[in-house]
Amino acid sequence: MGELHYKIADAAAEFDAIHRLNHRTFAEEIPQHPSDASGKLIDRFHGENVYAICLDHGELAGMVAGRCARPFSLDSKVPDLDGQLPPHRKAVEVRLLAVEPAYRHRAVFARLVMQLAQHFRSLGCDLAVISGTVRQLQLYEHMGFRSFGRPVGSSDALYQPMYLTLDAWHRIKVLSSRAEAIQLASFLPGPVATTAAVRMAFCAEPISHRSAQFAECMSRVRLNLCRLTGASQVAVLVGTGTLANDAIAAQVRHLNQQGLVLVNGEFGERLATHARSWDLPHEVERANWGESFDWRQLSRYVRAKRPRWIWAVLSETSTGMTNSASQLRQLCESTGAALCLDAISAIGLMPVDLRGTWLASTVSSKGLGAYAGLAAVFHDGRLAPEGAIPRYVDLAAYAGAGSVPYSHSSNLLAALDCSLESTCWSRKFRRIATMDRDLRARLKRHGLLPLVADEFATPGIITLAMPPGNDATRVALSLLHEGMAFAHESEYLRRRNWLQICLMGDCDSRVVARIPSALAAHISRDEPRDVA
Repeated sequence: MGELHYKIADAAAEFDAIHRLNHRTFAEEIPQHPSDASGKLIDRFHGENVYAICLDHGELAGMVAGRCARPFSLDSKVPDLDGQLPPHRKAVEVRLLAVEPAYRHRAVFARLVMQLAQHFRSLGCDLAVISGTVRQLQLYEHMGFRSFGRPVGSSDALYQPMYLTLDAWHRIKVLSSRAEAIQLASFLPGPVATTAAVRMAFCAEPISHRSAQFAECMSRVRLNLCRLTGASQVAVLVGTGTLANDAIAAQVRHLNQQGLVLVNGEFGERLATHARSWDLPHEVERANWGESFDWRQLSRYVRAKRPRWIWAVLSETSTGMTNSASQLRQLCESTGAALCLDAISAIGLMPVDLRGTWLASTVSSKGLGAYAGLAAVFHDGRLAPEGAIPRYVDLAAYAGAGSVPYSHSSNLLAALDCSLESTCWSRKFRRIATMDRDLRARLKRHGLLPLVADEFATPGIITLAMPPGNDATRVALSLLHEGMAFAHESEYLRRRNWLQICLMGDCDSRVVARIPSALAAHISRDEPRDVA
């Protein structure tokens, strides 16, 4: 979202793109005008219109038009138009608000209207009138528009006359700046900031999960997931990471042998809950949150107890701790135990090698950069026979049906497919590692120490314990108003007064560089701190 540019259209190429978006919106999507073979719809007032536009790398993402010349289009639709409007000096009619599907959220709508408002305020306008599609009344009302008169148009293209007063201009300015800033700088572990291409893929027309096109997309997604991780097979399910870990627990339950669950954070604790809920024969070994396991001690424990499976979190999201995959493999190899991993916050954020792993979980969001809603379970082919465990988590059923034994979401799959296909993962890993190193160094110069030592840290996940006298929620909300969204609302973060910075999504490195000074400005400390 930091790459979006708003301006008043003034170039021939921009006007050509406007005519095409006008046709896609008001001839194809909303049947207000007949379709034209040229793919263009030139507005009848085009010569008098002023267009505010939104560009993404030079491509038109949205537009809105305004004109002051009377009669307005509403003059022919609303009897005694001026008599139904509040007192004003000069009015502008706002029309043709059209935004490509991938960009349809409040930030873009509000910024377009704000761009147009600034132009017409300079011409002395103090009132705007608009025919708002009834499909988006809530959006218009949120921006400050007020309805008047009866709806106009046809049943297929129904519009509500609305106006916006001078007093409401400021509301749009505040709304647009805050909404855009938050989208620009989201440092949450989920939902993550997505690229424009992923958003566009998600907004495509849904297709049947039984179609050949869907099967081809699913096959490509599974192949790319395996290439990314070195896994031999993967099942893609509709659900969350919790479902993926339930599917792993179901396979382990069928094994019916003693195992070991390793815990050093919130998501390790959740694995222990899965093990208890599925009545798995197991023991639990714990380390303090934010601290590495004592691998020598664990090795002695494993040799003595000889568990047949070990389940651990690869990247502990709650603290930012990475539990060494090589150490975990060595533990398993020493006794022939099967390795199970929660890799939900690791895959897509750093290189992950799942060769030699029995089962591992991840999700479509977080490091993979798409939308939440798809779960993936990697496996080496050693599965319980189909029908031996509950159907929804029966990985053999997914393996036998190309990962589509039941209904699936083509929109979620298309977004994941786009992210996997369009991302250069080696470049992303290097970029995240570089931003992470720089961010940690800057935080330390401000006296803000990450919970996990650098040598054990997952790149792109930094958890901070607030200094005494500071409330993480207060700090996070203050920074939200400045356009930076940090994680603080999860129960385990609130309980410990922790604040978290995640670089999982489409981050702007320039904004990342501003985080330490922004944090320091909202954190009070008794002792002096270096703010260089």
